[in-house]
Amino acid sequence: MKNHVLRPLYTVIGLVVIVLIVRVFYVPKDFGVHERGYMYGWYRESNIEDWKKFGVKYKFDGDYCSGCHPLNHENIMSSPHAIIPCEDCHGPALGHPDNPAKLAVERSRQHCLRCHARLPYPTSDRANIRGVNPDKHNPDVECVMCHNPHKPSLEGLK
Repeated sequence: MKNHVLRPLYTVIGLVVIVLIVRVFYVPKDFGVHERGYMYGWYRESNIEDWKKFGVKYKFDGDYCSGCHPLNHENIMSSPHAIIPCEDCHGPALGHPDNPAKLAVERSRQHCLRCHARLPYPTSDRANIRGVNPDKHNPDVECVMCHNPHKPSLEGLK
């Protein structure tokens, strides 16, 4: 082979060798090692205690919310929004009800449009969600000024 082909080939091979050598020293020995010998996962056995100390921020449990908010929970469970965890709109429930006493509510128009902006893709489940044209449907008004997210239907209009 000619030199103009061999030089880049040697450079690439050299870089691969350097990356493999650096990996030996940089990546922890237990990274990706699992109990059944499968070793290509984002898992580090020596890191388990660190994750046990990590505080949970989200409850992901509608029953947690329904204890204090039975009416809102009942309304939302009988609506199309039943599949959406409360914390998607109300933020993480870590420390609630004591700290914070009241969860912040995401009221921005963009938050609702994540699902309700009309997308004309018939192969997507998004085609089944009632969508709006954000440029024509009350463009300067927050959605919650007219729509109750706990009763997301036409009768849920305020």
